[in-house]
Amino acid sequence: MKLAQFLLFIFFYLPSIASYANLTELTIVSSKGKQAIEGAIVYDKKSRVGVRTDLKGKVLLDSGMKVVQIKAKYHKPQLLSLAELTSNTIVMQHDEKLLVAEQKLSYPKKNKLWGNYSEYRANNDLLSYDLSIKVDPDKKYISGNNKIRFKMLKADNMIQLDLYQNLDIDKILYNGKPLKYEREVNTVYISFPKTLTKDAIEEIDFHYSGYPKATGRFGCFTFKKDSLGKHWINTACQGTGSMVWWPNKDQQPDEVENMIMRVSVPSDLKNISNGRLIQTNILANGYTEYVWQTLNPINNYSVSLNIGNYVHFGETLGRLTLDYYVLEQDLDKAKRQFKQAKPMMVSYQKYFGEYPFIEDGYKLIQAPYTGMEHQSAVTYGNGFKNGYNRGADVSADWTGVGISLKFDFIIIHETGHEWFGNSLTSYDFSDSWIHEGWCTYAEAVYVEDQFGYDDAIKYINGYKSKVENKFPMIGQPSVAHWPTSDIYFKGTLFINTLRHIVNDDDKWWSGVKAYTTGFKKSHLYTVDVLNFFNQYFDEDFEKIFDQYLYFNNIPTLEVSKAEGQVRYRWQSDVDGFNMPIDAKVGGDKIRLYPNNTWQTISTPGDFSVLEELFYINVKEV
Repeated sequence: MKLAQFLLFIFFYLPSIASYANLTELTIVSSKGKQAIEGAIVYDKKSRVGVRTDLKGKVLLDSGMKVVQIKAKYHKPQLLSLAELTSNTIVMQHDEKLLVAEQKLSYPKKNKLWGNYSEYRANNDLLSYDLSIKVDPDKKYISGNNKIRFKMLKADNMIQLDLYQNLDIDKILYNGKPLKYEREVNTVYISFPKTLTKDAIEEIDFHYSGYPKATGRFGCFTFKKDSLGKHWINTACQGTGSMVWWPNKDQQPDEVENMIMRVSVPSDLKNISNGRLIQTNILANGYTEYVWQTLNPINNYSVSLNIGNYVHFGETLGRLTLDYYVLEQDLDKAKRQFKQAKPMMVSYQKYFGEYPFIEDGYKLIQAPYTGMEHQSAVTYGNGFKNGYNRGADVSADWTGVGISLKFDFIIIHETGHEWFGNSLTSYDFSDSWIHEGWCTYAEAVYVEDQFGYDDAIKYINGYKSKVENKFPMIGQPSVAHWPTSDIYFKGTLFINTLRHIVNDDDKWWSGVKAYTTGFKKSHLYTVDVLNFFNQYFDEDFEKIFDQYLYFNNIPTLEVSKAEGQVRYRWQSDVDGFNMPIDAKVGGDKIRLYPNNTWQTISTPGDFSVLEELFYINVKEV
């Protein structure tokens, strides 16, 4: 547990529950094959605290928890009295009728190997990378080595790393001597000649070479030419893995504390990467080496190289440096368009706290794809125009309500990821709404700060047409599966719903800042978000989180109108769902507290639900 998370845990959670001196370990398994269930939630209603099961289905509960509810995807929820336990193994009843479409999904072997935080990943803690790479644009060939420092968390003689199988492993050195290794798809199992002791600080030097394979949405590692015919080489590997072009422990839960990148390129080109440029070395072979240093923890897919005919301009905002790297021929356009960066940064720091990686600075770097949230090195390819420019035949008005054209979508969205994704990072792909839902909401925060509340609400509601509601926002864990695109659009509509449930903007914005600063540079699961919101706002959001995140459907408010009165109730997947909403009666705004049973109010005038504030269905019956 990172320090920020530990302090949050102490401050918010422990006062709500009894002492953790006596713990009960449960193992949650499925009735289907008696398989351990990772990601099940054990929820204590009294303390409003949830705990998540690990890869082996295990969870530790405090003695102060007396009666808990256990919930797991594809299983019927279970109420459990800990005083009446007869076994520490709890069997959950699998239900094939729940989330049928998602249960039919299958995951290839390479995803399972990548997604599983196995024993040979979990036995060590990354400390640093020192990556050297030479890029030959003409041959489309790379070669290099990565010095990987790590601390052993338990005694063992093997660790697990990742490198795409089409790249060659030239050698892996330990204390100057070659190590034995085995490859399975993109996984590399490295054996040591002796057992490494617990707490030992170790280092290996992993040499590799080959022709990186373009794959994924943006190609991950691409060799292109710019408009003047000069080489332009970039990386963007979210969802495909940085192992496409360099060897590493390609997992979100473990980040190095710092990193060095030494990138050698032909001397008529420049390389721009994460962090700060600390050295430029002219080499004898017509190449120049650019040495970049990152002082903050960084996730692997954020590691980026950008090679091209770059020129630089910049500015500052207090202690924060804002550096811009663009192709020489686009400098004038960039100077006009990038004027949006500074006021955006003012808005984000106002609501989310200080830029998280101030030691490494902030960069916008032109790239041949739309953009990516590389930490301290955000890439940009939106054509130096407002809106979201994905092609001549596609409207740049991203949410279709006119607001998108007031700003450059890529600058605003991708920079939001510096807080949501790079600073606050989910442990697993399955919780990626923590990145994308919150970052999409950051767009609306920017809109509200720059253009006003009404435009922000209009902008958020423009996303409704993009929601599919086919799969739940929480995906299957440990299979490296990117969940539904609803994590962006439904995610921000859900967060907007939470804001209006709280119904107190001063408290909401102070809570958002407490969330982003409290979990700064930390990892978290959805249950950590729930626990924080419960304790900070002194509410029980459990059933609301369950309905919006673990099921594909949104709640439906059934309304029956008669002369002078309205009856209403919730229809939902979650039993006991009881979310408040706002409505207008005769022009006056009122708050309703529906549940799963019919309630009635008198309505002297017209009745309407404020659906722009709450992402729900309203059905007249």
